[in-house]
Parts: sequence; C-alpha cells; structure tokens
Amino acid sequence: MNKDIGAERGTRARVARLILEHGPVTAAALGERLGLTPAAVRRHLDALLAEGMIEPRTARPRGQRGRGRPAKMFAITDAGRSAFVHAYDDLAGSALRFLAERLGGEAVSEFARAQVSGLVGRLEALMREVPAGQRVRVLAEALSAEGYAASASATGKGGEQLCQHHCPVAHVASQFPQLCEAETEAFARLLGTPVQRLATIANGDGVCTTHVSSPALAARHARPDLSTADSSIADLSAAHLSSTSTSKESGR
Repeated sequence: MNKDIGAERGTRARVARLILEHGPVTAAALGERLGLTPAAVRRHLDALLAEGMIEPRTARPRGQRGRGRPAKMFAITDAGRSAFVHAYDDLAGSALRFLAERLGGEAVSEFARAQVSGLVGRLEALMREVPAGQRVRVLAEALSAEGYAASASATGKGGEQLCQHHCPVAHVASQFPQLCEAETEAFARLLGTPVQRLATIANGDGVCTTHVSSPALAARHARPDLSTADSSIADLSAAHLSSTSTSKESGR
C-alpha cells in the first residue's frame, strides 16, 4: 500500500513539474508526455487543484477564431512554484549567508559568476556560429532546457525581449541579487549586445524580463555618443513599468 502511495505521489510530482516547466498546458498534452490515461491525468490534476498547486485557465487554440470551445489549460501557482524550491532555498540561502558573513559580498558575487559560467561555457562557441538575429531564441531554448521556461519575442521599439517564466533560485535571489546580476552579465556576453533586466521573479514580478538591444543599437553603444542608445533603453524600461502588474498576474 505504501509503495502504491509513493508511486502515486511520484507521478503527481511529475505532472506538477511538467506544468511548472511547460505550462499553461492542457490535460491532453500532459497525458501524451507522461503516457497517462485521461482518467489518471484528471485524478492528479484534481488533487493538485485541491492543494492549490495549480490553477485552471482558458485559451483559444492557435488558429481558431470565432466559435469553438476555448481550451482548458493548467498553470502553476505561486504556492506550487514555492513547493519545488523551498528545500533547496534553505540550504542555498544558508550557504550564501555563511559565505557573505565570512568573506563579504564580493565573495557572493564571485560565486554567482561561477554558477553561470557553466551556461556560458556550453553556449559561447555555439553563439559565435549563430546569426545575431537568432541568438535570443537560441538562448531561450537553452534556458528552457534547464528549467527556466524561457521565451523570446520582438519588441515594438526594436530589440527583443527574453522572458523566463520560472526561476529555480528566485527565493534565494531575493536575498542575494548578485545571482540575477551575474545572470544578466552572462546574457550580455553570450548575445554580444547590451541587455537590461526590466523585471524579476525574485523581486516579486510574475516573469523575469530582459530587454536585449538590437545589433544596430549595440553598434551605437560602441561609439562615443551613447545618448540615443541610452535614452532608447530608458524609454523601454519606463514603458515596461506600466505592464509589470500585468506580468505579475500572468505569472500566477
């Protein structure tokens, strides 16, 4: 009996993690990915809904207009996201506090840079071969593979926007912003263009959002007169502030 209960909980955790990393997602998609029957998927979804780990949403399938029933999808909640990271957060937070107390804040920054060096090492050679216009998409795919549920999209004023819908270290990063700073530095290095972090899950936003300057704007940054480029980024940052609350809602 205990073995059955353990297997049931293990499957439920897999369902929740899939929703965390790929949600919002439909019950049918979950069943296909995990090899579960519709009845089994529904049982796990009902349990996760009752626990407050996930929430239902509706979205019209792509390409469908007018009539038709909107698809029912499931997304992770803040409580669900927290359940995955609390145990890790406790240990990581204690370790970083110990490091800061013994060696100071710069030691935390060095640790943060070391943590993202693996990502840089894996992608740096690849990025040199990828056309500049495709690098943000490639980076988003790499981050998604590591559990960040990232996406890339063009912005209305030039450049691109990199969004991370999940952050495995969000709670720790809220105490140690050096983690976010090191990640942002790594993005700029990999993409070969200036980037600016506009919002972070660690700071209470629903999505980590990074503005990536267009190659043309990057070239302007390399010139002595940076006023035009700086003001363009500042305008994008200010415009994003008005949509931050919307991002929070969409991330819940």
